[in-house]
Amino acid sequence: MIIFISVLAIIMIASAHSADQKVYEIARLKNEAKELRSAFVDGRSQLMRLKMESSIIKKVVEKGIIISEIPPQKIKVKTQN
Repeated sequence: MIIFISVLAIIMIASAHSADQKVYEIARLKNEAKELRSAFVDGRSQLMRLKMESSIIKKVVEKGIIISEIPPQKIKVKTQN
């Protein structure tokens, strides 16, 4: 009877240890997901800043390219039948 109770106690301890490990793993994965989401949002906002016309103009002027004051015009080509 003592051996049976000892085996049950060992199984209970092992089960509790396994559950604790799973809880810690879930918490670690949640933190990692939060960090990745934060990095994604940061990268997306940085991309939006880089795509703004004012930042593009600054980078182009640094390279010596001047922005045209005349807006582009559409060229229409008529096809002959």
